[in-house]
Amino acid sequence: MRGATHAKWAAGAVAVALAATACGGGGSGGGGGDGSGIVSSSWGDPQNPLEPANTNEVQGGKILDMVFRGLKRYDPKTGEAKDMIADSIDTKDAQNFTVKIKDDWKFSNGEKVTAKSFVDAWNYGANLKNNQKNAYFFGYIEGYDKVHPETGAASAQTLSGLKVVDDTTFTVKLSQKFSTWPDTLGYPAFAPLPKAFYDDHDAWLKKPVGNGPYAVDSYTKGSKMALRKWDGYPGDDKAQNGGVDMNVYTDNNTAYTDLMAGNLDLVDDVPASQLSNAKNDLGDRYINTPAGIIQTLAFPFYDSKWNKPGMEKVRQGLSMAINREQITEGIFQKTRTPATDWTSPVLGDDGGYKDGLCGDPCKYDAAQAKKLVAEGGGIPGGQLKISYNADTGSHKEWVDAVCNSINKALGNDKACVGNPIGTFADFRSKASKQQLDGAWRSGWQMDYPLIQNFLQPTYYTDAPSNDGKYDSKDFDKLVDQANAQTDKAKAVSTFQDAEKVLAKDMPAIPLWYQNGSAGYSDKVSNVALNQFSVPVYNEIKVN
Repeated sequence: MRGATHAKWAAGAVAVALAATACGGGGSGGGGGDGSGIVSSSWGDPQNPLEPANTNEVQGGKILDMVFRGLKRYDPKTGEAKDMIADSIDTKDAQNFTVKIKDDWKFSNGEKVTAKSFVDAWNYGANLKNNQKNAYFFGYIEGYDKVHPETGAASAQTLSGLKVVDDTTFTVKLSQKFSTWPDTLGYPAFAPLPKAFYDDHDAWLKKPVGNGPYAVDSYTKGSKMALRKWDGYPGDDKAQNGGVDMNVYTDNNTAYTDLMAGNLDLVDDVPASQLSNAKNDLGDRYINTPAGIIQTLAFPFYDSKWNKPGMEKVRQGLSMAINREQITEGIFQKTRTPATDWTSPVLGDDGGYKDGLCGDPCKYDAAQAKKLVAEGGGIPGGQLKISYNADTGSHKEWVDAVCNSINKALGNDKACVGNPIGTFADFRSKASKQQLDGAWRSGWQMDYPLIQNFLQPTYYTDAPSNDGKYDSKDFDKLVDQANAQTDKAKAVSTFQDAEKVLAKDMPAIPLWYQNGSAGYSDKVSNVALNQFSVPVYNEIKVN
């Protein structure tokens, strides 16, 4: 399976840091505390039309989370994958699954949600001709290589591993064992679709119809999307407000100003320039909570200079030269937490996170850093360049801080330099085409709360988001063994064994875990971010 693209990781930063003006405002609308008031929230136009299998960035994902429900839903507080439309998902061999769905679900246009609603949607998403960005999420299902080949034309139009049994039952055959596959099914790409999606596709794109607690009322690109509570929603997570107006901002500083002026109820990404003020400005209405996001420095294993014997010591030494505590406090005002593994604390101990798994290589030790770099033969070319995009985000500040820390530890003020690349598009193009020299900023925002999602898409040999082309038979073998485990605890333990291989090879240096930050007005209450750093809109109440 191909994991989520780095485009998703970067989309949040892009939306946060674009510079322009705001369109929107208006504050919460009427209704008092009876559940009929409208919440106003900052937002950014989605990159693509809101097809579930074609949305892989944060802004579009926020809407899908309100308009659709799938077989599973991730608990906003714990991240646990809980049955939503699924009545049961059974398997005896971790490869063949029988899915039974509840019989009382409908789309907001009145159409019944059936097994065929899922199977048709998944076949559409996987099919090469439909050019869906999330097609690879169906890559574990048998027949994917026929409907979406890497090269050439498709030799099939539907996935051979999907079969409709009756209105409430379908079967899935995977191309390999994957015991925790059901836990991936809360990701929006796996949402069901109504017949209207296919019958009049253009009309559906203008006003998407889903089966979630909200329905799209109107959308004006560059201005606002209005979502309203769907009274016929059958789920137990009904909207506690009358709807949400998603107001488009191209500068989150302007959104923050509108929040402080009482013209906006919710800003779901406090700008970096306001982090030091937010607590005083908002008090208890400022949210700073862990999210399933990790920032790393990746290395070019496609470059023989970085992939020769001894270089693992150099990479470990560079990791030990980075004072994570100092940077997360000074630059990020504690909205980041120093990383000690390659996942995220939001997974919890039973989900795969293990504090300190990286061991000594992720601890700041200037003397040992200098020793390891020397033992490994020194930095190739005598200088580490850290590439980053210069057009969005506050990357220059932290890259400079990382380099200053490395230079100080190694006793060489030219050991590390930042390497700005003009635009995000150019930066990503160079990274994906293996054209970067030295390290570069990388990271991962989880698609679903599984340790597998943090490791396999980014470090497995030839995985599509393995931009550094790291290649380890030991790591791959352990990932395969973990996926084949039917006992979740054993699977998690085996994935952690794979992480220990990363600690030895250091294909990417874990830097810090990212928090979600938000602020809200006194006109609303019960505001929280889920583990994807997205507001739990349906639980917000208008006072």
